[in-house]
Amino acid sequence: MIIRNFNSLPSTTGPIHDGAGEARNVPVFTTEDFDTALQFVNYTELPPKATIGIHPHGEDEEMYVVLEGEGIMIVNGQRKKVVAGDLVLNKPFWSHGLENTSDVTMRLLVFAAKKAKIEHG
Repeated sequence: MIIRNFNSLPSTTGPIHDGAGEARNVPVFTTEDFDTALQFVNYTELPPKATIGIHPHGEDEEMYVVLEGEGIMIVNGQRKKVVAGDLVLNKPFWSHGLENTSDVTMRLLVFAAKKAKIEHG
């Protein structure tokens, strides 16, 4: 059993994907921890008015889980309000970013996985 608490792990602070403001990011699990296509699980705190810059992805999928707060998720140029409890799936080759439009810190879990390769035998 492997248990990690994002409240007690080391974090970094700074812009994410050239976004505005100083976000706090905690790598909870990394590629080395997984035996599957999962790449990482991060806990992220996005302060009021801060953003995660719009950025493209390759063949990986990324999921944002909004734990607290609200903001605007931008996916392929489309803007949608997101609130606590929302899960946003960003498919391979999509571009996305996030804006905290509220006066409270957004708290997020972010997961990424590589595209599964189908082997024919």
